Amino acid sequence: MNSSFLTALSPLDGRYGAKVSALRPYFSEFALIRYRVHLEIEWFKALSQDRHIVDIQPLSPASVTELDSMAANFTEADAEEVKLIEGRTNHDVKAVEYWLRERFARNAEFMRNAQFIHFACTSEDINNLSHGLMLLHSRDRVMLPMLDKIISKLVRMAQEMADVPMLARTHGQPASPTTSGKEIANFAYRLSQAREKLAAVPVLGKINGAVGNYNAHLAAYPAYDWERLAQDFVEKLGLKFNPYTTQIEPHDAMAELFDAYARINTILLDFNRDIWGYISLAYFKQKTQKDEIGSSTMPHKVNPIDFENSEGNLGIANVLLRHFSEKLPVSRWQRDLTDSTVLRNMGVALGHTLLAYESCSRGLAKLELNRERLERDLENAWEVLAEPIQTVMRRYCIPDSYEQLKELTRGRDGITRDTLHKFIDRLDLPEEEKNRLRALTPQNYLGAAVALSRKLGAESQ
Repeated sequence: MNSSFLTALSPLDGRYGAKVSALRPYFSEFALIRYRVHLEIEWFKALSQDRHIVDIQPLSPASVTELDSMAANFTEADAEEVKLIEGRTNHDVKAVEYWLRERFARNAEFMRNAQFIHFACTSEDINNLSHGLMLLHSRDRVMLPMLDKIISKLVRMAQEMADVPMLARTHGQPASPTTSGKEIANFAYRLSQAREKLAAVPVLGKINGAVGNYNAHLAAYPAYDWERLAQDFVEKLGLKFNPYTTQIEPHDAMAELFDAYARINTILLDFNRDIWGYISLAYFKQKTQKDEIGSSTMPHKVNPIDFENSEGNLGIANVLLRHFSEKLPVSRWQRDLTDSTVLRNMGVALGHTLLAYESCSRGLAKLELNRERLERDLENAWEVLAEPIQTVMRRYCIPDSYEQLKELTRGRDGITRDTLHKFIDRLDLPEEEKNRLRALTPQNYLGAAVALSRKLGAESQ
């Protein structure tokens, strides 16, 4: 069977391949090898530029440029050569080192210093920095921009619908009215807060040898400040230096990052379900596509498939993300290999996350507010005004205020404007208060919903 998107085992590489392609430069096998090559070269350069390490010859500007080009122009053909070496050595990081040695043979300067490729490094020195950069770059270049697109769309919707009344439904039952904009604003704010937490999670790195103590480094150069060099190296990559590790960087920051993704995903899953419900109530319609089919047998169907697809992928993503955050910080003694295969699935979790974001964004673009249905439901829910009436009665110390409105409205059909006005007329209240209560309708009993929706938009400018 030939390998193609039709025969791919994972739908991320098959059916949904094009939709998650933005993550391939960060989480594919090619990407991992490319990051390893980049880091091996950067470490080699750092050693060659440090005059305290007297046994490595300084590189000429032309050779430094050649090294940078080797990393920047690393190709799939190059990666295939690395994989052939790995087939012989059965070691993926050592294969990168040997591939570099073969490339270095073309340059006399490099060959004089060839023993300083991968100098004093354990594989995890290269791997943890590769994984850190993969997570950092994918977050900042792909995931956050996609999330920002959703948040910006929700903020615009909150503004546009700020003053459109909508019947709220606590426990699925008619409740105090809100506005469509305010309900969207709630999610825009939650996602914005979670987004800032995701962006603020530091990604850590280390390059301190086989058990984290610079053993090999100090064996070669006992008087050298290796921790200073390690910190400078890690921080220049854009990562935060972790001074205390075993063979592996302990992944606590990774766990924090994955938890931050999972929190965002949970909020977005909640949003998908609410929008699904509002579509079911016909509060929102969906724009139709001419050739699109909703059901193979029911021609009238326009299903909320984008929000359903998003919800399903968020569920898959969060199962993986939560496993990562629970498993990765746990490693026996100075190192076991259980993290290795788990880390290879980071792209799977973020692929399903990105797919969910894409689906949600696509669904949002199809939504149209159904003002007629919103108005009809409000007009049939005069009982929701029992809340303000009994609250004003409490203000004026009328006994059993709540109980009187409960008796009048709870579980009763046919509550109308006239029903409530007759009740108000009998109350021992100042006339101006009675007039204020009579002026209330399900459409205008909105509290601060409109102002809160518009405030969110102003704060997002």
